[in-house]
Amino acid sequence: MKKKNKFPFRMYLHHWKGVLFCSILLFALQSFYFWKKQQKLKVEWEEASSWEALQQQWDAAVLEKKETKYQQYPFNPNFITEYKGYTLGMSLQEIKRLHAFRAQNKYVNSAKEFQQVTQVSDSLLKEISPYFKFPDWVNQPKKAFAYQKFEKKTIVKKDINLATKEDFMAVYGIGDALSDRIMKFRDKLGAFVSLNQLHDVWGLTDEVIENLEKRFYINDQTQIINKIKINEINIKDLANFPYFNFYQAKEIIKLRSQQGTLKSGDLTKIKEISEEKLKTIELYLEF
Repeated sequence: MKKKNKFPFRMYLHHWKGVLFCSILLFALQSFYFWKKQQKLKVEWEEASSWEALQQQWDAAVLEKKETKYQQYPFNPNFITEYKGYTLGMSLQEIKRLHAFRAQNKYVNSAKEFQQVTQVSDSLLKEISPYFKFPDWVNQPKKAFAYQKFEKKTIVKKDINLATKEDFMAVYGIGDALSDRIMKFRDKLGAFVSLNQLHDVWGLTDEVIENLEKRFYINDQTQIINKIKINEINIKDLANFPYFNFYQAKEIIKLRSQQGTLKSGDLTKIKEISEEKLKTIELYLEF
């Protein structure tokens, strides 16, 4: 039989080495843990100190702002904005009442009326009303209007066929472009034979035409010098005449080729040319 070991838990040298290594490792880990914890506490303390310093600066700034008195300048209370009203100490409802009143195109003309509209307190009104600045005409009594006799200027009418660009631009509602358009239309015709022809100029409103009729007239002696020889003109030149478009010019040339010669009244066969308009057109034609 084998002899029993007198020391059953006897440790050999390599066992001791393992225990020593584990002890050293455990000590190292605990040391690292405590060092890491100390570093974290240090960072938290620095952050807390930083926030405390920042809070002190913030408190000092708020205190300085409260102690600062902004200089107030005169202003018209009719144009108080939401921000302006807030700085004056007005509530949001008071500001809204003022804006609703102004939306009706109405104005407050006194401190008393301002209070009636906004319903601000007497104490606030007493504080801000010294800075109210109303227009001079509100504070000054109305002066009796001194009626003056104005001489009515007599408008000397001009022959529209002799009018210059400056003459047209002197009419209310006529600018550079419209004056050029009227003259171009007149040049293509040769001359106006009726002021009703102004309705044929694109861009002229009834009001402007009425103003033109007050300043110009048609000379009874007006004559069309270069009339259109309807039986000789080509389609291109005919289409350039203000009262004919290309389609109508084509139909006129076609009708002329069918009949051989066009006579007065034949153009009523062309579409979109009324008898009333034809009376004016034929003044520019030679048959």
